[in-house]
Amino acid sequence: MHTSSKTSASLRCLTLLAATLISLPAQSADDMSYRNDLTSKDQKRVAKVLELTNDFSKPEPFEIMSAGAATSTKRVNRDAFSHASANITFEEEQNFKLGNGLFKKLWTSSPSSTQASDGLGPLYNARSCQACHLKDGRGQPPKAGETAVSLFLRLSVPPRTSDEKKLLEDKQLLVIPEPTYGTQFQTFAVVGQAAEGRFDIEHKAIEVPLNGEKPAVLQKPIYKISDLAYGDMDPEVMISPRVTPPMIGLGLLEAIYPGDLEANADPDDLDGDGISGKISRVRDHLTNEMTIGRFGWKASNPTVRAQTAGAFSGDIGISTPDKPDNWGDCTERQATCRSLPHGEQAHLGKSEAPDPIMELVTFYAQNLAVPARRNADDSAVLKGKEIFYAVGCVSCHTPKYVTSRNAATEAHRFQLIWPYSDLLLHDMGPDLADDRPVGDATGTEWRTPPLWGIGLTMAVNKHTRFLHDGRARNLLEAILWHGGEALPAKNAVANLEPEDRAALISFLESL
Repeated sequence: MHTSSKTSASLRCLTLLAATLISLPAQSADDMSYRNDLTSKDQKRVAKVLELTNDFSKPEPFEIMSAGAATSTKRVNRDAFSHASANITFEEEQNFKLGNGLFKKLWTSSPSSTQASDGLGPLYNARSCQACHLKDGRGQPPKAGETAVSLFLRLSVPPRTSDEKKLLEDKQLLVIPEPTYGTQFQTFAVVGQAAEGRFDIEHKAIEVPLNGEKPAVLQKPIYKISDLAYGDMDPEVMISPRVTPPMIGLGLLEAIYPGDLEANADPDDLDGDGISGKISRVRDHLTNEMTIGRFGWKASNPTVRAQTAGAFSGDIGISTPDKPDNWGDCTERQATCRSLPHGEQAHLGKSEAPDPIMELVTFYAQNLAVPARRNADDSAVLKGKEIFYAVGCVSCHTPKYVTSRNAATEAHRFQLIWPYSDLLLHDMGPDLADDRPVGDATGTEWRTPPLWGIGLTMAVNKHTRFLHDGRARNLLEAILWHGGEALPAKNAVANLEPEDRAALISFLESL
């Protein structure tokens, strides 16, 4: 790899910086002893495979296959996030296609002549899963004058009674709902029912100096709620905007061995590297047992099925066997909403989306394929990868895992995957804070989002909006919003030579 003398000096400085920011020890066989799904021989193999590279002259073996044998190698276009895992069976592909149809289904209000599709709302944010996850990809903030669809507001209030505090301590609840408007602000309603209100977004400009270039001008969003239909919100309401994340690779994230996530956690920063990622502990909604939260911006859902059930209820107002309330997020103070007709039909089963609907949609969500890497051997991409490692990004964006041999779906078992996430909670500083705790996540903590597929956002969704509320208008802005534990890495990127920053972005665009 050839670089200019200025670039080489820059990389040498970053390498020295990395020594204080991150530790990149090679894992030994002893480190993998917790993997009881593996033989001792496999533990050694996996430990070797998962060593962080120090050779940036060429791609690593199998690096372009981001999701192992499940990787999609189909042509890159707007459907790049909508293909099935490449290694599922013919029968599973049928289930995937059935799940896709249900994912796209437009639900209607009750009563309806289309009995298999009624039950919408009465309050909702979208009429279908696909409406939020357009092309199975990433949501974005609404443009001026639009009503938001793929960005919504989470709501909660602080606990005030001993019972509420006990519910949070025992993880029976992760938040206390706002008494009138629940846990999600719905901007649409069925005919005859008022939507909860509307919100608009204003922006405040923030300049971030960049070495060798004009300062970057970030836009901090400020949310203004209006036209409340059910009275004032609680004066202590906590509001958190969320855009819908991409759907790819979820089943493989579910298949990461729990001990691999726990091995990366360091909540008290015992190694002194400034990174204190922690596990989100939540209850499995089916068993009530404590487990690891992996999904959602605050890692508040343990499984793809739990995430799916929550979206059906909160986003569309559709009940499932997992969340059987037919009125969705309507609260007791919204009595009319709870009294309206629902779509549950006894001959089809309990809830408005009974199994096999939930099973099929969950299977679909678990098996949306991750596209193969592009340009992994390009010199700028390789230089950008070296910078990504040197500035400390891999401290949170863990490059690779080998999934469990005991994964529920055979296609997800024992796959070398490259999600670039530790799925842990990290303090991201005051600028990204929503000041709304959820379970173990504080108001400044967020789950590390996987980066695989991030370079195809424009191809799939025709925008480049990133972070939990879509405030970043491009990948560089997303980096520059980082604070807290990621502040040293953010500052290192801001201090790079312009060509090195460009190389880093080229690497991210190749994922």
